[in-house]
Amino acid sequence: MERVVGGGVLPLLLVSAGILLLYRILVRLRPGAALQDAVVVITGASSGLGKECARVFHAAGARLVLCGRDAARLRLVVQELTASSTSSGPKTHTPSTVTFDLSDTGTVDKAAEEILKCYGQVDVLINNAGISYRGNILDTHLSVQRDVMETNYFGPIALTQALLPSMVHRRSGHIVVVSSVQGKISLPYRSAYAASKHATQAYFDCLRAEIEQHGIPVTVISPGYIRTSLSVNAVTGDGSNFGQNHSDGSGPRRCGSGGSECRPSQEQRRGFGWTAAQRGHLPANDVARALLQTHGLPRSQGAEAQRRVNRCGISPVDQTVNMSACDAGF
Repeated sequence: MERVVGGGVLPLLLVSAGILLLYRILVRLRPGAALQDAVVVITGASSGLGKECARVFHAAGARLVLCGRDAARLRLVVQELTASSTSSGPKTHTPSTVTFDLSDTGTVDKAAEEILKCYGQVDVLINNAGISYRGNILDTHLSVQRDVMETNYFGPIALTQALLPSMVHRRSGHIVVVSSVQGKISLPYRSAYAASKHATQAYFDCLRAEIEQHGIPVTVISPGYIRTSLSVNAVTGDGSNFGQNHSDGSGPRRCGSGGSECRPSQEQRRGFGWTAAQRGHLPANDVARALLQTHGLPRSQGAEAQRRVNRCGISPVDQTVNMSACDAGF
């Protein structure tokens, strides 16, 4: 399998308005090649965005290694993907599964060995698994802060470091990390989550620079909110589940299907988001870009960017977004 080149996971399908990012990741090998038979490893593959990535890559003929904590749910995903296969289009492969808990970093090395045994190599590693958090810092146990960091930071870097030597040896591979716009901008009542995503962003920025010489690109994706079980399963300050969803958001399937509302416009491609994407950073959407633009800009420009963010009605408590205001403001 040839190396996945620097722009290989682009373009990412972006939401053109609002805080919600609906997207699928498309990987292309060097010009003229295809995803057929590429080995793609996806963590958090039993639901949400990970499951949708599995659907897209399976349909493209990739050889999947689906990872998660629940073996039964992974088997269901495999059954669904196998049943969806058709005689037309690329030849598909029955996905392999590796069950392990990413937050238990002591098991990651063994899991990495199992992953490599599946096909002998990894062409694309998608670090997607994670946990969210909702809570007041004053009421949050330190153990909760540690748990979020174990899953969102130490887990992905442990798996990446375990698989990286095989990529370096082959001078081939592509590392993808699903982070968050909160890895760039910290929001109230998200301290543990934002801290873990800031750490993730910093680590993989360093990794990108260090392994460029080996021909292995690193892409960090920074979405806003996606309507998956992530917010439902978010932990609160005492460790209990948050139990609520962002019901006004769109689901990963809608954009994964390539809806026109999810594609970036030519103007957006020429703007901040597309330029940053070419450097391996993928900010979410107009609101995310406006948030990011408030940092490091001249005061007048920063004030204008902040005004646009404020027009979207972002609340420090529930982070809801007035979609019509965003549509009108951008």
